[in-house]
Amino acid sequence: MSDESTEDGCREYQQLARRDFLTLAGGVGVSALLPTWLPKVVLAQSSNGSRDIIVSVFLSGGTDGMSMVVPFGDPDYYTGRPNIAIARPDAAGTGPKAVALDDFFGFSPGMAPLMPAYTNGDLLVAHATGSVDNSRSHFDAQRYMELGKPRDPRITGGWLGRHLATSAPTRSNAPLRGLSFTSGMPQTLSAGPKTLPIPNPANFTIGGSAATATARAQWLAANHGGTVNPVQDNALDATNTIALLQRINFTGYAPANGAMYPASGFGQALRSTAALIKADVGVEAVHAFNGGWDTHATQGPVATLDGGAMHNRMLDLASALAAFHADLIQGTTSYGVTVVVISEFGRNARENGNRGTDHGRGNVAFAMGKKINGGRVLTNGWPGLARENLENGQDLRVTLDHRDILAEIVQNRLGNNNLSVVFPDYTPRFRNVTKA
Repeated sequence: MSDESTEDGCREYQQLARRDFLTLAGGVGVSALLPTWLPKVVLAQSSNGSRDIIVSVFLSGGTDGMSMVVPFGDPDYYTGRPNIAIARPDAAGTGPKAVALDDFFGFSPGMAPLMPAYTNGDLLVAHATGSVDNSRSHFDAQRYMELGKPRDPRITGGWLGRHLATSAPTRSNAPLRGLSFTSGMPQTLSAGPKTLPIPNPANFTIGGSAATATARAQWLAANHGGTVNPVQDNALDATNTIALLQRINFTGYAPANGAMYPASGFGQALRSTAALIKADVGVEAVHAFNGGWDTHATQGPVATLDGGAMHNRMLDLASALAAFHADLIQGTTSYGVTVVVISEFGRNARENGNRGTDHGRGNVAFAMGKKINGGRVLTNGWPGLARENLENGQDLRVTLDHRDILAEIVQNRLGNNNLSVVFPDYTPRFRNVTKA
């Protein structure tokens, strides 16, 4: 359910998508996860269930944030994109138009399913955001964002894994605290205790014949349950996780409020996430990939242009997130959950000769939840798209470090004050991303 596509993009991205560049990590103790150079941490406590569950989504390939959230108020957007720009909300004619979020930004038609979450104040859009590192390598840029700090070989684990490693579990006997919808552990969650890569929780088991699955699980518990740690804990957590997930009716799960998840891999991953959260089994972090955003040619940001490839991908993403919002967040019976969506970098401010966009810098990110201060587009000053305002004369500048958004959520919604561990050597600036 990683939803990684290998059909589009540059050669590096195709290789990245095929291999996932995922690192395997075991569920070992906190002392083994934190390197000696980090300061002493105080475990975040699980006070009265007020901590949110976090759902982390990585859009791999480098999304074109200016097609997702259109800066229609900047005339240089249209100057630089004569063929692929999305029309202003008030443009003449019956063609596709942006859906206004305010008097400057608008959702593309493909992102329109998220309007209810936005108007309800549950969805925050952050623009001209991204990493301070200017790498245009998919692999490096993604790795640096997942690690939480660029270009430091001392860094171990991922930012979300380190959050789990410095937090007391919300449920002390939970065998599973973190889960990724991947075949191997993503860097974001690596070093997280009691964290596993599980492509499909509905059929998670020990590899082999289904007829002997129970016997194999019993053998694992019997033969490794009495050994030394971390082998003992890992064996027991694995068998307990299998038993735990088998008790959840993922296949028959019925979403609330008429929510309809897309049949895509990403849509079904969010549907399974909703079932997992409602089962209340102690899972605290979920991570999923959504790939195929490397749009160098025939980008198709609207349905009527070049087959609408990017439009269709945006529609799937937005529809899945909108279903998740309706299912778990809207109304008075909302669950304690925060969703964050980021990508490794944005695209060039100007279209190329193939009606696509090349690797760029500034991008868009999203945060969604009942305690997110949404219904607005957050910028740290729109840098502008005139050539003299672009980075190296070609890219939207990054004026908002993505770690500011993540760090505020980690502290205020996940209850973890160890930000110097989660995001080493970085002092975040809180920007009213969350609310009390």
